[in-house]
Amino acid sequence: MSEGRSAETVRRRERVLKAIAAAVGSGEEVSVSAIARAARVDRSFLYRHRDLLERIHAAAAAPSPASGAAAVTRASLQADLANALDRNSRLTLRVRQLERRLSESSSGPPSTSTSCNDRSPLSNSK
Repeated sequence: MSEGRSAETVRRRERVLKAIAAAVGSGEEVSVSAIARAARVDRSFLYRHRDLLERIHAAAAAPSPASGAAAVTRASLQADLANALDRNSRLTLRVRQLERRLSESSSGPPSTSTSCNDRSPLSNSK
């Protein structure tokens, strides 16, 4: 009976390896769920076989040869994040400058005209 189990395990492993190769070759999604679905195995099978799981993660992290777009790497994502944080800091500083200018200009002499927003809702008597 253990020979039957080991033979089934070998067949499942082969299906998983073929599914990984097919997904990488065609540029399809490479994830644990996608590979398990394509290989017709349960995800727990992949988690029990760490070498297969590592191959899936490696294939998911590798740039796809089918895509013509530039590869996204961890370094490029970190550079994008650093640039976004820097831009956020610059914009925050600019907002503070504009708020300060606005408060300085509004602290001048009071205006003689009354806008609609300055009236109380209860003072609409005719």
